[in-house]
Amino acid sequence: MNLFDLTGKVAVVSGGAQGLGQATALALAHSGADVMLIDRNLDGANATADDIRRLGRKASTSNCNVSDPDAIAELFLQVDREFGRVDFLGNIAGDGHLAKPEELEIADLHRVFQNLVVGRFAMCQQAGRRMLAQGRGSIMNIGSLASSTALGRGHIAYSMAMGAVIQMTRELSTEWSHRGVRVNAVTPAQVVNPSLAARMEQDPTLEGRFLKGIPAGRLGQPRDIMGLAVLLASDASEWITGAIIPMDGGNLAMNAGGTPGHAQATVQEFRAESDRSKS
Repeated sequence: MNLFDLTGKVAVVSGGAQGLGQATALALAHSGADVMLIDRNLDGANATADDIRRLGRKASTSNCNVSDPDAIAELFLQVDREFGRVDFLGNIAGDGHLAKPEELEIADLHRVFQNLVVGRFAMCQQAGRRMLAQGRGSIMNIGSLASSTALGRGHIAYSMAMGAVIQMTRELSTEWSHRGVRVNAVTPAQVVNPSLAARMEQDPTLEGRFLKGIPAGRLGQPRDIMGLAVLLASDASEWITGAIIPMDGGNLAMNAGGTPGHAQATVQEFRAESDRSKS
């Protein structure tokens, strides 16, 4: 019995050109799923689709604006035509905005909520209608550590929106689970992507500050989502719903005043070196 076999299942994954979306799509395809990839970077999505086809799976692409409910409705009509069903939604793409709370423009706040809350809900709604009709399905919303803890550094709009994503996940799970549709959320810490890499290049101290809060001693990589995505898409997780799953190297578990083990080791090495130099 292969609990993780996704043969015959259809996944819809946003953000499929790179990062968590691409890793999710490839993991699902390796386990047997066909995939509809959505990304405004259509060339990148097409490249991922080519990789999936080389695995012997079916893949299609769209540059649908996942903050626009009307465009999302059209996207799922395309899914109906090309695949005929939806078994899994990887709800990943969406833009935030950095600004100090006292300087945040209300128009930018509305835009972030449109991207990360309204758009994500519209994706869930369209996928959910189809899953409810077939009596089964699974949705994986991507939240953030900012869904439940504060980041500071101008993340006010992003954190507010991601908090809403978590409550949306819980509500949808409560409404739909008895009808066969599971809804869960994954909340990553800092995962390296082009945007984060650019920020770390601009501020050489940023990575070190992140690592102080990550006991595992490294930043996340897109591959870290792969096992979780397959688990949540598969029958192996058929009694997991409404869960908020940290993917954070231990960040959320550690008290804000705690010291991760790798930092302790660094301190010990420094002290040992200091003692040797004194002798």
